[in-house]
Amino acid sequence: MNEIAPAAPGIGLCHDRMSVRRYVAVIGPADASAAEAAQAHSVGRLLARAGAIVVNGGLGGVMEAAARGAEEAGGMSIGLLPGTERDPGSPDDRIALPTGLGELRNGLVVRCADAVISVGGSWGTLSEIALAMRTGKPLVSVGGWRIADASGSEVAVERATTPAEAVTRALAMLTGARSADTRSDAD
Repeated sequence: MNEIAPAAPGIGLCHDRMSVRRYVAVIGPADASAAEAAQAHSVGRLLARAGAIVVNGGLGGVMEAAARGAEEAGGMSIGLLPGTERDPGSPDDRIALPTGLGELRNGLVVRCADAVISVGGSWGTLSEIALAMRTGKPLVSVGGWRIADASGSEVAVERATTPAEAVTRALAMLTGARSADTRSDAD
């Protein structure tokens, strides 16, 4: 019988014995440009090759492209759908979970992930970026939103110019978070 060992806070576990798997949300517009879709596809593929599980909003555009990239690389993607049916979901998501929450499922996408990679931008993407920042999730952005605070100063968001750079930075941020968790337990 496989047992699941307790995870460090913020680190997801796969059901493989003692195997830590990272869950990374790939967020972006459903009406993505061809360039955004290509970037998301690369992000999904690179995450899968690194052993991460891709989490997304389950629909088209960036979400579907990231799922397709993960699937083609032999990885897994989970789509959290806004409606109550699985049918409108991306055929490339290995697991499609209808939430019935509409846009509120954006919070689930962020909270289910250990890190977030944003590709491009839409209003839904902006809400997910805000939730990631509010909850302290590691966030890397490829293009998309530039955010200012109430005083007009730009808010620092980790930016990458390529999918490979985004994946490398996001995974490195997780490794740093896990190391920090381990240090605090030892104190």
